[in-house]
Amino acid sequence: MTIHLRQDRAVFRISGTDAAKLLHDTVTGHVAAGMEGGGWWALLTPQGKIVAEGLIGWADGAFWLDVHRDSAEQFFKMMRLYKMRANAVIEDLTETHSVGWSPKEVEGAIVHTDPRGGGMGWRVIADARDTADWEKERAAYDRTRVSKGVIEVGADFAPSSLFAHDIGMDFNGGIDFKKGCYIGQEVVSRMKHRGTARRRPVVVSDVDGAQNGDTVLAGERSAGELGTVVEGRSVAILRLDRIEDPAAATVNGRPVTLALPEWASYRFGDSAPE
Repeated sequence: MTIHLRQDRAVFRISGTDAAKLLHDTVTGHVAAGMEGGGWWALLTPQGKIVAEGLIGWADGAFWLDVHRDSAEQFFKMMRLYKMRANAVIEDLTETHSVGWSPKEVEGAIVHTDPRGGGMGWRVIADARDTADWEKERAAYDRTRVSKGVIEVGADFAPSSLFAHDIGMDFNGGIDFKKGCYIGQEVVSRMKHRGTARRRPVVVSDVDGAQNGDTVLAGERSAGELGTVVEGRSVAILRLDRIEDPAAATVNGRPVTLALPEWASYRFGDSAPE
């Protein structure tokens, strides 16, 4: 089975008796020692903006996380600050380990399910010396996540520019609403209970020739920007309340097709209530 190398991801390993509590108290997602499968999480600023996001899984007595390389330095800095006296070891394995993606389960590596978008296959982490035969072309991975409406901070939008609700973390298991406080929790909770999330992921097709960051117009008003463009499709974060007529959307003066992800319960024209 082919494993596709995700060259823009950095690897962190967090271990120790307080590792679960440290992560539980800092990131948005569900965290538990010995947890099965993979989970989605984000580290937020106190104002609720996403510093880093990625997948988490448990293996070999530790938590394994991946983040975009643009977020790695700040993530490492913040986690070491929050660690304080906790009995936890935070290791940056970016130079020794690689992250990959596979549409089917593989063996011989650290493998966790990717639950985003209703299921995105498997995240794979392995010693970089064992990844020479991994596929370097990432179009297959991007094609899959764009089709499922999955946003990645760093690849699509800059760190510290988005809220967790903006990228649909509340719909895809990226927020544990049952646990107590974590960094930025008050903002996340307020957006949930007040139904104020108006920007949401939307799949945009027929954008051949467009680029990441190009504006999506709803009539004459800006509704948002495109993320990564792959084979004429992109996933954008758009203001739903500005899209009364999806058929009137354009990018660079050309008509485009808007579609909501299969997992979404929000609708065009509203403020995305729960």
